Amino acid sequence: MDENIVIEGEATEVPGNGKAGKEKTGEARPTSAALKDALERVETLGKTLAAALQDRGNVVMVRVNDDALRHLDMLVDADVTKSRSESAAFLINAGIKANQDLFTRISSITEQIAALRSQLRESVSAEE
Repeated sequence: MDENIVIEGEATEVPGNGKAGKEKTGEARPTSAALKDALERVETLGKTLAAALQDRGNVVMVRVNDDALRHLDMLVDADVTKSRSESAAFLINAGIKANQDLFTRISSITEQIAALRSQLRESVSAEE
């Protein structure tokens, strides 16, 4: 959001030429493109947060270190989330989405392990 425009001031007499004109006040304001970009990011964050906090019917007790707690509290202090619980849910959901390829591989392997265990149980029960 480094794009800024300078807002011109009121019509004043420009020193030296006796003519009225607009004087630059030097006040920097974001451009409409920068504002649009910022609004899109806020909207995306809102949607991500809403998805992370939807259907939170499961309770998980977790211990965190001081650094993690500081980050959870940052989200609360910034009014991104309402509580540490919401912060944790948001970050867990973001972590899962960011590591989707890893979870896809894990899912495939755990399905293979389950199939092998099932075969093992069937072979043991067939021998009895």
